[in-house]
Amino acid sequence: MEYTKLGNTGLDVSRICLGCMGFGVAERWTHPWVINEEQSRPIIKQALELGINFFDTANVYSDGTSEEIVGRALKDYANRDQIVLATKVWGRMNKGPNGAGLSRKAIMSEIDKSLKRLGTDYVDLYQIHRWDYDTPIEETMEAMHDVVKAGKARYIGASAMFAWQFLKALNVADKKGWTRFVSMQNHMNLIYREEEREMLPLCREEGIGVIPYSPLASGRLTHDRGETTHRSETDQVQKRKYDVMADADQSIVDRVAELAEKHGAPRAQIALAWLLQKQPVTAPIVGATKTSHLEVAAGALSVKLAPEEIAYVEEPYVPHPVVGAQ
Repeated sequence: MEYTKLGNTGLDVSRICLGCMGFGVAERWTHPWVINEEQSRPIIKQALELGINFFDTANVYSDGTSEEIVGRALKDYANRDQIVLATKVWGRMNKGPNGAGLSRKAIMSEIDKSLKRLGTDYVDLYQIHRWDYDTPIEETMEAMHDVVKAGKARYIGASAMFAWQFLKALNVADKKGWTRFVSMQNHMNLIYREEEREMLPLCREEGIGVIPYSPLASGRLTHDRGETTHRSETDQVQKRKYDVMADADQSIVDRVAELAEKHGAPRAQIALAWLLQKQPVTAPIVGATKTSHLEVAAGALSVKLAPEEIAYVEEPYVPHPVVGAQ
């Protein structure tokens, strides 16, 4: 495993992050493809054995059960001081008023609930899951700053928003002397590259670590068209993200397969190797519901694409509708 700093911080993270959205109780969320605790624990254990020290979850994943599963497994298998544990806030956790969003009340309530579920006194990275149009960003940033000062989070980050929103949040923090975001968790892969227009240049300029989610486009980059899995058949979110541009994306998927054959590597390793060479990408967030998924992901670190191969696989890309930022 390779390690690097998260943005301009001194925090060492593995270059592969294990995304934990797929762990939980399926009946308590909208994704029927998630795997239960018994199935999840071997994957978390294997991640640690592969040298992965970076784990990402969220309060909303399977109604908090992802955090519970991850917290129990890490307590049993890992040294907390060597783990970088990330979670997120914003999603709706109850149907009543103040049950979602980024108000001071919501943030202060949800950090304590997340820590309880995770079985830890602090998270290393506390992220806002989306932009909250109903709460002033000043209120959100001050609350996140206070979470850090209370010792409940070491760093803060953001996810899936427009570049102007992210810059506004950074400027508010700088102006007020509050803790600023150190990371951006955004939607980025070979068939969705809109983040390269504004967000990535902004992150390079500001020293922000980029930890992209959906690096394999929910499996679209790893399978032949028409080949199905339980997730592809039941995951309505990935259908909304990728179906509309599937025809335009097919030539990219075909070129990934061509390069995979050339390198004698799984297609997932080609897609991840492409992402790992993008600046300032720190660590793609790789979801895994089988131990083989992690073995392949870790192997991507040894796959090096030549400049002409990168140009070849990028060449067919066409502009896409924005997906992720709201």
